[in-house]
Amino acid sequence: MKIAVFCGSSRGNDQRFAEAAEEFGNYMASQGMDLVFGGGKVGLMGVVADAVLAGGREVYGVIPESLRDRELAHQGLTRLDVVASMHERKALMADMADAFVALPGGPGTMDEIFEAWTWGQLGYHNKPCAFYNVDGYYDELLAFIRKMSGAGFLKPEYAAMVIVEQQPEALISALENYQPPARKWS
Repeated sequence: MKIAVFCGSSRGNDQRFAEAAEEFGNYMASQGMDLVFGGGKVGLMGVVADAVLAGGREVYGVIPESLRDRELAHQGLTRLDVVASMHERKALMADMADAFVALPGGPGTMDEIFEAWTWGQLGYHNKPCAFYNVDGYYDELLAFIRKMSGAGFLKPEYAAMVIVEQQPEALISALENYQPPARKWS
């Protein structure tokens, strides 16, 4: 399985975030899983990539040319694809991955996981989307997702399609056992 991981290009202000990213990468590698990610050497992106590489697995980066030119690209990857735009980056990552996981991050992380989730609802793919909820990082966002559903803007089956776990083992198990809901507008 190739897992696309979306996460911060910084480490955040709590060492637990970097520890959790490393723990997740280590567990992925121990389970024979490969990583697809944004191609950066910085922040949690670099931490998870380094952990998967150290575990002997493949790591595929996809980075826009402008970020590569700022010397943010990780140089030790199995493969680094350089693309023209963020739109191309997300499309290529989606094609390469079998599942999508958001670790702690900022607006870019939210953009990426929400787009993957939306594509799943619309039937563009049947791949699982998940939040690795490190120390409750996503609790308020999950409450808002429940609010969207309660207000009638998100059907309960599409709210429930997002996996939320706090331990790597439970998260990987849920990804492996994912069953998508019926496609929206079918």
